[in-house]
Amino acid sequence: MVDLERIKAESVAYFRSLGEGATLRYHFRHADEEGGLWYFEAVPDRGELIAIKQAELTPAGRLHRYSWEHLEDEHGFLTDQALAPEEDPLEAIPAKEFQRVWTR
Repeated sequence: MVDLERIKAESVAYFRSLGEGATLRYHFRHADEEGGLWYFEAVPDRGELIAIKQAELTPAGRLHRYSWEHLEDEHGFLTDQALAPEEDPLEAIPAKEFQRVWTR
């Protein structure tokens, strides 16, 4: 049997350690087909960019935020896939723009 609480605790610890230990952060925005905007704060880890914060601004203006403090809810979850700006349609944005959305 899978120990879901242990897996969640390990995920929280991993994302928290990345966020607290990062000295280099990248910020991206992505517009989806439905008109929603996705914002990511990512840090390098083992040659990949890992999202440590993610915000979705829905077309209706609703904001959903995910980080180690809130990994998931009924609307979504912090992505567990590495970001690949060279392959994915991600636009680099200033940290200030990400923070404006995150703290909204």
